[in-house]
Amino acid sequence: MTYLQLVNSVLRRLRENEVTTVDQNSYSKLVGELVNDAKRIVEDAWDWSTLRDTLTVDTVADTFSYALSGTNYQSKTLDVINDTSNYFMKQASSSWMNNAFLNNDPPQSAPSYYSWNGANSSGNLIVDIYPIPDGVYSLRFNLVKRTEDFTNDTDTLSVPSSPVVQYATALAARERGETGGTSAAELFSLAGATLADAIALDAARFPSETIWTYH
Repeated sequence: MTYLQLVNSVLRRLRENEVTTVDQNSYSKLVGELVNDAKRIVEDAWDWSTLRDTLTVDTVADTFSYALSGTNYQSKTLDVINDTSNYFMKQASSSWMNNAFLNNDPPQSAPSYYSWNGANSSGNLIVDIYPIPDGVYSLRFNLVKRTEDFTNDTDTLSVPSSPVVQYATALAARERGETGGTSAAELFSLAGATLADAIALDAARFPSETIWTYH
């Protein structure tokens, strides 16, 4: 669903007139804000299959720091693979990397460690790798890329729409105090149940991620 469709879906549930653009009036703008709040709740609740993506970085000799285009502070790392050398890279702490680079003479070879190190001016995450590459290596970053707030009518939702609509309706009902018979508490309960069902369906694609094992 698009941003505009989501807003109109909420407006209908509130017995309000639909709009032709989210910015049509002050109330539709408010509902748009609540849709973004609801989207954030739903996106943060689970590592949705539709938000998973793989970004490939080709290293440059003597360069250990790279910005990953398309990421932001809400992105989550699933795993990182040195596809050229055929092994999973290990995540290192900032202090470990500082020690490796500042208190030692870092070697140059195939990268085997990575550590996130802030973001650039565009908000893209910066990753440092170790050892310093001695040539071109293809590094695959498997991530969950949660989206920025919607701003355009045509912005499209990637996660299930039903829990987003339900949470936005509940937030709107709480804000104005009535919805014609259904309390905000009941709407939040419905939204939670809808979200749980959506997560259960998507989690079935990744059964190993929901099973706790003792090592």
